[in-house]
Amino acid sequence: MKIIAASILSADMGRLGAEVAAAERAGADWIHADVMDGHFVPNLTMGPMVVEAVRRATRLPIDAHLMIEKPDDLVERFAAAGATHISVHAEACAHLNRSIQLIRSCGASPGVALSPASPLALIEWSLEYLDYVLLLSVNPGFGGQEYIPNVLRKISDLKREVSRRGLRLLIESDGGINERTIPDFARAGVDVFVVGSALFGSLDYTRTVGALRATAEAVEAADAASRL
Repeated sequence: MKIIAASILSADMGRLGAEVAAAERAGADWIHADVMDGHFVPNLTMGPMVVEAVRRATRLPIDAHLMIEKPDDLVERFAAAGATHISVHAEACAHLNRSIQLIRSCGASPGVALSPASPLALIEWSLEYLDYVLLLSVNPGFGGQEYIPNVLRKISDLKREVSRRGLRLLIESDGGINERTIPDFARAGVDVFVVGSALFGSLDYTRTVGALRATAEAVEAADAASRL
């Protein structure tokens, strides 16, 4: 099953608990938290206390995407706050495998994120230690952007490499995913679709989540049939 992750960066922060609960009722599979420090990316968002508040509002997995300069300093705090999945940027880690080991030692599923212009070579020697890879399809820092088309090729390249090695990891993508663009991401090989403004800006969360999932799964089914 394709995974729909609701990105609270686009939620109404004045009603965060209600927004998270509504996304869960609508059928979202994960809650995605974009953590920005104003240094690694040009924006400042949320910290462990927000994740802790989200944890109280939902039983869904919480996917904390750490867009920060020194992620190792905060991994334990995000795990303690209730994050079940934690991704760090390869570009921000001096010793990436050590960061991955730290996340797993805290009881969370480790992921690594790459910005659009960053090559897959940065994670070539870490793939077997990961539960998921997050490939950003927009430059990190702000929601509501149009996706960068050549990221789809990078997603496809990663999918082929994962298949070639026989690895069991998920490919996640974030940025510009909506009902119009999700077929492109599904064809490229995405498993986890992070959806922000397309969900929280819609009038009917349940219809939106259902339409996104149905479209992604239909594309996957069509691709599988074409290979028979």
